[in-house]
Amino acid sequence: MFKPEPFVTRLAFVASDRPEALEAKDALIARYGQASLDTAQVIVALGGDGFMLETLHENLGGERPIYGMNRGSVGFLMNEYCEDGLLERINAAERAVIHPLSMFAIDVHGQEHRAIAMNEVSLLRQTRQTAKLRISIDGKVRLGELSCDGALVATPAGSTAYNLSAHGPIIPLDAKVLALTPISAFRPRRWRGALLAHTARVTFEILEADKRPVSAVADNFEVRDVVEVHIAENRDVALHMLFDAGRSLEERVLAEQFSV
Repeated sequence: MFKPEPFVTRLAFVASDRPEALEAKDALIARYGQASLDTAQVIVALGGDGFMLETLHENLGGERPIYGMNRGSVGFLMNEYCEDGLLERINAAERAVIHPLSMFAIDVHGQEHRAIAMNEVSLLRQTRQTAKLRISIDGKVRLGELSCDGALVATPAGSTAYNLSAHGPIIPLDAKVLALTPISAFRPRRWRGALLAHTARVTFEILEADKRPVSAVADNFEVRDVVEVHIAENRDVALHMLFDAGRSLEERVLAEQFSV
């Protein structure tokens, strides 16, 4: 098992395929060296939020933290890019530990699919026709029929992503709740979603699946033509991210609630 050391000196740089990310990787390796992924104390991810999610997926189950620097677009999960003082920034950084969602989906052919999501699991209609979903929480039906473009379950870390765009709530990281948010709900039109205990198990059943096909997406993993999807927080997996002092993920989530 990886054990943190007192002072970080060994970094492994990884980059997205964006030119600016690749250029940054070369510059940083020239300045700080390149440790192997096996010996590095910290992985430095260069890219955008999507690349950060990819890097987290590739390092599931490990305690080695990931420090991101923005060489993409939004960069909510990333730190500001700067070549100077990188070791000092990393050693002073604040650690965020997040637990992802586990998705178990069954498609129309009876095939089973499993995936992990750091941000959210989304159900989305595949055609022009509205999706119809039945929603159960911990085995009890809570919404017999939701007509919508889709619905999602988001982690606190993911609550500022697709969930926020769908008018879902922003959740503090230590709140121990999940967001269940409809996407363009048609009936019941006034239902705005729910906040659930982080221990809740959410089940979506797709009604009229042959006529109204639905896909399930866990971050960047998609399963088409699903008939049933089960979602729950996976407390057995912990993901470690580093953020510059004073710019922790908790602070960013809080600040987002006051942005105009």
